[in-house]
Amino acid sequence: MDQDQNPTSGNGTGTAVTGAGSSQDTRTAAGENAQTLTTRQGHPVTNNQNSRTVGNRGPVTLENYQLLEKISHFDRERIPERVVHARGAGAHGVFESYGTVGNDPISKYTRAKLFQEKGKQTPVFVRFSTVIHSSHSPETLRDPRGFAVKFYTEDGNWDLVGNNLKVFFIRDALKFPDVIHSLKPDPITNRQDGGRIFDFMSNTPEAMHMLTFLFSPWGIPANYRQMQGSGVNTYKWVNADGEGHLVKYHWEPLQGIKNLTQPEAEKIQAKNFNHATQDLYDHIAKGEFPQWEFRVQLMPDGDHPELDFDPLDDTKIWPEDQFPMYPIGKMTLSKNPENYFAEVEQVAFGTGVLVDGLDFSDDKMLQGRTFSYSDTQRYRVGTNYLQLPINAPKKHVATNQRDGQMTYHVDTAPGQNPHVNYEPSSLNGLKEAPRSAPDHKPHYNGVLIRETIDRQNNFKQAGERWRLHEEWEKEDLVNNLVDAISAAEQHIQDKMVELFTQCDPEYGQRVAEGLKKHAEMSNSNGQAGMNGKKESDAVAQAEERAHEAQPY
Repeated sequence: MDQDQNPTSGNGTGTAVTGAGSSQDTRTAAGENAQTLTTRQGHPVTNNQNSRTVGNRGPVTLENYQLLEKISHFDRERIPERVVHARGAGAHGVFESYGTVGNDPISKYTRAKLFQEKGKQTPVFVRFSTVIHSSHSPETLRDPRGFAVKFYTEDGNWDLVGNNLKVFFIRDALKFPDVIHSLKPDPITNRQDGGRIFDFMSNTPEAMHMLTFLFSPWGIPANYRQMQGSGVNTYKWVNADGEGHLVKYHWEPLQGIKNLTQPEAEKIQAKNFNHATQDLYDHIAKGEFPQWEFRVQLMPDGDHPELDFDPLDDTKIWPEDQFPMYPIGKMTLSKNPENYFAEVEQVAFGTGVLVDGLDFSDDKMLQGRTFSYSDTQRYRVGTNYLQLPINAPKKHVATNQRDGQMTYHVDTAPGQNPHVNYEPSSLNGLKEAPRSAPDHKPHYNGVLIRETIDRQNNFKQAGERWRLHEEWEKEDLVNNLVDAISAAEQHIQDKMVELFTQCDPEYGQRVAEGLKKHAEMSNSNGQAGMNGKKESDAVAQAEERAHEAQPY
């Protein structure tokens, strides 16, 4: 037998296995075994926790092959439904600028044109969504909510893609496919499984802050109108002198904030699993237009060693007593979509869609999302997704990009030589725009490495959030965590209790007591999903309480 055909040849041993109807070579290199993680190219993965960055704070470098392979495959896991944010509702509206940040003109911090004048209005389209669940899932399920805004500015589109919660599970985009896989249904049973969820979370201490929000009533907003929004990631503002400031974005609903406990959500779901979509549509149809005030937090650009957290870490909140919220404008949603698919389903957002005066920080999650989001849209909607009316800028467009699936028109300018689809050219082709202000030029001097950030501080803010919860919120949080964690193996339960205890001793004690009581009372081995239901009980009830019928 030729060596290339021998599954036991090479530096290691292995046998052929069958999967999806085909055999697979399972040779292992020296130091590997069958459980060694590799890329699709077979390269052993020695660090699956950190992207390769200039210094451990970033920025991320483009030659991260492992990151690109992992994220680009993840972007293509579903056809054609969004992998995340599949269930959504949307509306058109307008953003009105206040022209100031606190007592200062906004031009002190950013040259972005949409903010400069008091009363200046910019059209917007907003898509609200659930993150994990599918396109026809109930809107009462426990899940982060997406809050994405497309600003159609005079300088082109700006997309602010965020969530209702101000933090996230992870701080490095390399882990995004992993966290979503843990929250999605089991690939064998096709059901969400608390055992899988908390297997991942118990090995991800940075997730404690997000879990303390998500499993509380904050994990089930009452509707889309009465929930907050956040850009989650850290961005930069750049002024006319090219000076940068770190910025966090927040939407505060002027209708107030309302959340649901798990039992309250279950009662609503029994009557209407589209309630949030209906609520938004009906209020706009009646002329009761929802509004949000747009607020920002600012700090000078830099790594801020005086803080006990890294300002680029999206598992952290910037304390308001140190970094106040400044109102900079107001958004009003006043028009429902004319066609759901053409607008809400085909609208495409990307965190890399910024206008002059707005810029990226070195936030590792932001930089990974910037590749992933637009890559997903090209795959899901098509190469020419930006030619669809809902995605197209409300201004002049002239590019040298050509062809591709579903080309609707050619991006040529009036009088442009149609033979020239390149630049530079002396034959009447497109020309570069003049530079009206200097670029922001951050300075980097670091080692290219794969490392977790220095100031992780995974438990402090989670403990603070626990202590800020009202008693009814704490009770709902513990009940929901116990229902979900009870599906996990005992060592995972113990590890979660240890992590919650590091956040706050009372927090860990109450989860531990809940798990002990649950184990004593449990009479079944059913698995619990993220929404606190004993699934095996529901299966039994469906048969026991059903009404018999005769064949026809």
